[in-house]
Amino acid sequence: MCLKDFEDIIKRLKGSSILKKVAVVCAEDLESVKATLKGREDGLLEPLFIGKTVIIEDLLTDIGKDAKKFSIYEAKSPEEAAALGVQLVNEGKADYLMKGKLETGQLLRAVVDRDTGLGTGGIMSHMAIQTIPAYHKMLVTTDGGMILYPTLEQKKAIIENAVNALLRLGYKKPKVGVLAAIEKVNPKMPETIEAAELKKMNQEGKIENCIVEGPISFDLAICSERAISKNYTSEVAGDADILVAPNIAAGNILGKSLVEMAGAKMAGLILGAKVPIVVTSRGSSMEEKYLSLALAAAIAGGTT
Repeated sequence: MCLKDFEDIIKRLKGSSILKKVAVVCAEDLESVKATLKGREDGLLEPLFIGKTVIIEDLLTDIGKDAKKFSIYEAKSPEEAAALGVQLVNEGKADYLMKGKLETGQLLRAVVDRDTGLGTGGIMSHMAIQTIPAYHKMLVTTDGGMILYPTLEQKKAIIENAVNALLRLGYKKPKVGVLAAIEKVNPKMPETIEAAELKKMNQEGKIENCIVEGPISFDLAICSERAISKNYTSEVAGDADILVAPNIAAGNILGKSLVEMAGAKMAGLILGAKVPIVVTSRGSSMEEKYLSLALAAAIAGGTT
């Protein structure tokens, strides 16, 4: 089973009888408010707005909404808003978080707080999922937003986070390509050594519920014709569900290239906490925020 596009995710959410609640931290951001309202109107979620009440009420009024019909929690600072968002999750009043008008670090400091946070003892990582006109199904790229230069163990966690997310979306055994420039191990290229080690971990059962291939180049991972021309045989070749970048720069460039040059639509989340966290860049469109909200709601609900 695999998802073809975001519409598959949205259809599943619309069929759910229980709306997932998203705590929007520092909701004094028009595009974030618009995205959550669209999600609410489409029957995907219920927003809980956190921030300066007067500003949030004005935003809602300016776009023709009755502010009294929404749950708004007063917070005078980003730190207070982040702490309140985490508290709402811990109290079972919110199912996931969304970053509004604050720095990512301000939100994550509350998330990883040892006493009151949402940590699980594992590693948090960023996952982007795209629909690309030239590819036959949705494609995950990771990690282009959290871990700068992941170690072998961190890459293992990055894979596990992405695989677990896809399992909650209904996948049975996602195909994972650990990217490098070449398909053979080269001692001068550490990412090839680690890719081969991750494949070995998968074969030994240390990374479960997926098929890991590596090292594998980007073209072979997504194009079966390229793999055939190179006599490269793998279940992942031309059919990858998840691509693991060697570092944050490669992951970030890959994700943005797919959007800006290949016409991809993208949603992005932080995984590895108790709940998904929607974190999009300041330049993200309302559509990207909306799709990220839908993705997080589906993962939080485990729509299998």
